[in-house]
Amino acid sequence: MPSPLAYRFCTGSVRALLSPFVSRRSLGREHIPRNGACILAPNHISHFDPPFIGSASPRPADWMAMRELFSIPVVGKLLTWAGTFPVEMGKFDMPAVRAAIERLKAGRMVGVFPEGGLRTGPNSVLEGAALRPGVAALAQMTGAPVLPCVIIGTDALYAPRQYIPLRRTKVWVAFAPPLPPPAGGGDKAATREKFEALLAQTLQELYARTVREQKIPPECLPQTPQRRKGRA
Repeated sequence: MPSPLAYRFCTGSVRALLSPFVSRRSLGREHIPRNGACILAPNHISHFDPPFIGSASPRPADWMAMRELFSIPVVGKLLTWAGTFPVEMGKFDMPAVRAAIERLKAGRMVGVFPEGGLRTGPNSVLEGAALRPGVAALAQMTGAPVLPCVIIGTDALYAPRQYIPLRRTKVWVAFAPPLPPPAGGGDKAATREKFEALLAQTLQELYARTVREQKIPPECLPQTPQRRKGRA
């Protein structure tokens, strides 16, 4: 199993590199189970999400990440060292599912993006889009609770202007209470579908509450790539 020290080193390094340009606020950390199997399920707006979510959590997460990242020299080795494991995007990947189950049964927290990839605008669960199937099945098979998480602000880090000295991008990471796994008896497909809808609703409510209570301005909310570039 991966080393927590390696995970902290990787997430801490990214956070340290970006800290002069980013101001992060963590909310609801008390909802994160301190031990035992857990599926961390955040929305996904940028490639910066895992290190910021990871550094907001008191325990490490073994992230499921797209296989292409592991072919990048050095990056792939660092990801593996930190406990991340590959998944083939856009199709059912049995080896990735087995790896997730193995780690959950070992009592670890596994990070899975239930949207299936980067999503903004109408394609995002935050704006009402449906989640990709998978998290409910994983929770049902392992009995692991699902920890909803919302991240806001990291998509702005794609813009070079955000790295101007003294201009700090604001990032919010919020956690909701864990959802119990769907029951394993009866109509499993229907139970999973109902759970996916509940998870989507929980993420949307957490997002709305975070925006309202933190008074997050519209310009800090997730933007489509076209809008960030001024094309929409």
